[in-house]
Amino acid sequence: QVQLAESGGDSVQAGGSLRLSCAASGGYSGSIVYMGWFRQAPGKEREVVAVMYRRSGTTAYTDSVKGRFTISQDNAKTTVYLQMNSLNPEDTALYFCAATPYPGGGLFRVDRYNYWGQGTQVTVSS
Repeated sequence: QVQLAESGGDSVQAGGSLRLSCAASGGYSGSIVYMGWFRQAPGKEREVVAVMYRRSGTTAYTDSVKGRFTISQDNAKTTVYLQMNSLNPEDTALYFCAATPYPGGGLFRVDRYNYWGQGTQVTVSS
């Protein structure tokens, strides 16, 4: 099994920055191929924010966060980060870390991921 634990959520003003962390643990954590950050605002569906191919560090982002958010990982490949800059109220959501051990496409799809964290709240006020 794989356990994912997010941290770093907070309340900030528009224009501010936050860095979210996601620590992966468990016996199968070494099998993870892709990790991603998703978010869900009240009354809305969960959506992708950014994904990373762990082995190469290749990344992809949803259009609304390009140039503002950066997904990265530590050298040990046990923790994934989401650096969020120039935050705006539309970024307010519960942010989730997700992981999958399976290669392939469709990485922006929620159902592509097998493991999920509990989420960390990000609130941006205007």
